[in-house]
Amino acid sequence: MASSYSADLKLELMATGEKAGQWGDITNTNLVILQQAIAGYEAVALNATTGATLTFTNGTTSNGKNAVLNLTGTITTSVNVVVPDGIEKTYIIKNSTSGAHDVVVKTLSGTGATFDTTNKGTKIVYSDGTNVVDSGLTAGITAVVEDTTPQLGGQLDVNGNAIGDGTLELLKFSETGAAVNEFTVANAATGNNPTLSATGDDTNIGIDLTTKGTGFIKFNDAAYNPEATLTDGATISWDAQAEPVAKVTLAGNRTMAAPTNGATGQFVSLLVIQDGTGTRTLTWNAVYEFASDTAPTLTATGNLGDLFVFRYNGSKWLEVGRNLALTLS
Repeated sequence: MASSYSADLKLELMATGEKAGQWGDITNTNLVILQQAIAGYEAVALNATTGATLTFTNGTTSNGKNAVLNLTGTITTSVNVVVPDGIEKTYIIKNSTSGAHDVVVKTLSGTGATFDTTNKGTKIVYSDGTNVVDSGLTAGITAVVEDTTPQLGGQLDVNGNAIGDGTLELLKFSETGAAVNEFTVANAATGNNPTLSATGDDTNIGIDLTTKGTGFIKFNDAAYNPEATLTDGATISWDAQAEPVAKVTLAGNRTMAAPTNGATGQFVSLLVIQDGTGTRTLTWNAVYEFASDTAPTLTATGNLGDLFVFRYNGSKWLEVGRNLALTLS
C-alpha cells in the first residue's frame, strides 16, 4: 500500500512495509512541517489585483502551513487570500499590505474574515474546512484599536499606570489597600445631569478635592477655594474670583480694599477673625454697601468671628447677610 497524506498539513503517512530506507528522511520532513504549523512564520506577497492562494503541497513545507502569515504587497483593489477547501487550520495573520482596500482571508468556496480598508492590524482566524472564521481575538494589545465596541469581562487593572494618549498622561490612579469606598460615574437621559457620586460600604461618604500648591478649584471658570486666607496687612486685598470664600485674621486696625475680578451677580463671603490682643477696627472701602448703610462694629476678641456675604451688582458689593459674633470651633 502506498503512502497517503494527512488532510490538513499534508504529512506523509507511510504504510507498513513501505518506504524502506526512507523513513528517517520522511519523518524529519514531517517534523519540519509540524514545526512550521506550530511556530512557522512567512511573509506572503499578494498580487495587486488577485491576492494569493495558500499552498498545501503533499509531503513538503508550504506557505499555507505556517502558524503566522504576514500579508505584504501593494494592492489596487479588494483581494482574497484563499485557503483551499477542506483544510482545518488556525492562523495569526498580519495585514501589512499597502493600499486602502479590503483583504479577505477565505476558503475557496466559503466565506472569510475581512481586514477592511483601514485595518492594518493582526487577527487570529481559523479555517473549519468550510469557512475562515474571525475568532474576535487579536494577537496583541496594540490591536485593540480594531475593536470599536470593546467590552471588559472583569475589572480593569491599570497596574499602577496612567491612562493617556501613549505619550502624555491624562488620568492617574492611586489605590488604597483594603479600600471600601469609591467613585461611581453615571450618565443621564435627556433633561438630566450626569453624576459623579461617592459610593461604597460606609454609611456617610464625602468627596475630597485637593489642589496642588496654591492652585484653586474652578466651577464654570469661576474659582472656588473653600479655605482661601487673605494676607493680613495695613490694607487687605481680595481677589473675588480666586478667593470667593475667604477669611482673614486681623492683627491690628486694617483697611479692606475693594475686591478685584468680581463678576456681576457673583456672591462672596468673608470671615473676619481677630487675634487675641483686643478689639480691632476694620475700615471698609466705599465699594462695600451695607444693609444698614453703616459698616458694623466687629465683635470683641475671643473665640468669635464675623461672617459677611456680599453680592456684586456691577459697581457695588452689596451686603446680603451677616452673622456677627460667630462662635468658632
